[in-house]
Amino acid sequence: MQPMRHTIAQTKPDCQTVADLRNRTNRSKFKMDLEKIIGAWITAGNSYDTEKYLDFYHENAVLDDPSVGRKFNGRKGIREYYESYFIGYKTQTKIIGIEIKDPDKAYLEVEFSGDFPEGKLRGSFEFIFGEGKITHLSADLI
Repeated sequence: MQPMRHTIAQTKPDCQTVADLRNRTNRSKFKMDLEKIIGAWITAGNSYDTEKYLDFYHENAVLDDPSVGRKFNGRKGIREYYESYFIGYKTQTKIIGIEIKDPDKAYLEVEFSGDFPEGKLRGSFEFIFGEGKITHLSADLI
């Protein structure tokens, strides 16, 4: 009688080390956190609460919007942008898609509707975060 041979298939685990698992977990956490932050930012913007909206930005943040041909510096500049283009046109923003690129970077596609000639437009935002706030935001129409 021959002895039984057992073979165990070797499979490569998704995570090689505890550090890999921790990094993967952190990436998932950052993704979830940025999605929540961006969702809350959209909600604040749609509510026309200027102070709540500005609270998402670092005090020295830069908002660059080539569609209006300007950069807006600091919360004072961003206030001008928000009050002119969002409150002024009664703009409502709906998320179309979001991509978390890094723990501090995200890309957002949106649909704008409001009191402007087109009625609806698509746009995009590229976020860079630091210290839990938006430090740089590129906005454009697509």
